[in-house]
Amino acid sequence: MRRSIKLTIGISAAIFVALVLFILNQNSYQMTEKKIEIKTPQGLLTGTLVLPENHSGNVGLVVFVHGDGPINDSYDGGYKPLWEKFASVGYASLSLNKPGVNGSPGNWLEQSMEDRAQEAIYAIHWAQSLSMIDDTRIGLWGASQAGWVIPKIVRQEQDIAFSILVSPAINWISQGRYNTKRQMENEGYSVQEIMEEEHYNEQVLNILREQSSYTDYLNMTHRGDIIPSDRWEFISKNFQSDATAELTFFKSPVHLVLGGQDIHVDVKDTELIYRQQIPSNLLSVSLLPNADHSMLKKELATSEIRIYLTALFSPKTMFDDQYLTNLSQFVSQFKP
Repeated sequence: MRRSIKLTIGISAAIFVALVLFILNQNSYQMTEKKIEIKTPQGLLTGTLVLPENHSGNVGLVVFVHGDGPINDSYDGGYKPLWEKFASVGYASLSLNKPGVNGSPGNWLEQSMEDRAQEAIYAIHWAQSLSMIDDTRIGLWGASQAGWVIPKIVRQEQDIAFSILVSPAINWISQGRYNTKRQMENEGYSVQEIMEEEHYNEQVLNILREQSSYTDYLNMTHRGDIIPSDRWEFISKNFQSDATAELTFFKSPVHLVLGGQDIHVDVKDTELIYRQQIPSNLLSVSLLPNADHSMLKKELATSEIRIYLTALFSPKTMFDDQYLTNLSQFVSQFKP
């Protein structure tokens, strides 16, 4: 009996040690992270510069452009698997805190898409002064709302080597309509309920189009989930965003990555518009059938608990299996 108990304890201990080692490996990355500050005419930018471990000579750079929300430089650690993958093929990464996030001054809700583009341009110019960065291999990675920001960046910075756009937004209003319908369908709402929601959203859009006040919005709405005033101001500045015409600004390779499970953007429409606006010799497209808007695996996307636990214990396994390899293969073609 004692021998059996000891054997059971030994096996349990071995499993525990293996689990701890696995978690430690999942949360340690082969790269070097440096906190940075960039002084600009509009104020201080803060963020992280990630370098490949033991790099020698110049390295390329991927500048990150965030999607919507109060995102910090690492996206609460969500960017680290991407940073490590880029580092493995000789690329540094540069990512900023949004204004007002992680101690960074300002308020991201006061920004227009032009403001966000200018912020990224300041970061690019700062990076170009670094001795270890190959300024002929500076590219952009951006997701979702970055679809409105990145074309504005390349309009001004024509030396950008490449752009990676993941689930990019094109038209604010169309995207909102598509997302509302798909989300409600997935949650089991009836056709009538969806129509009522769409009608309500059109009323809100009319207030925005008429440049009415936030008070007018409050007087109209009958909802409990009222849009906060600062978010309303952000929407007012940006709801007419449409990247369609600006996609013609691209003069270097563009890699479009879309998820087959995306309910936020219409991936078929997005691909069609990109192919219409960007020359075929510059555009490559990858559709990952099992990935969602954030390139998460299909089995994670429908469960916030699974996302949280995976991010905590196994962050390197969160993304669609093809996604990270897809990105590293794309940037690897740009040689010194």
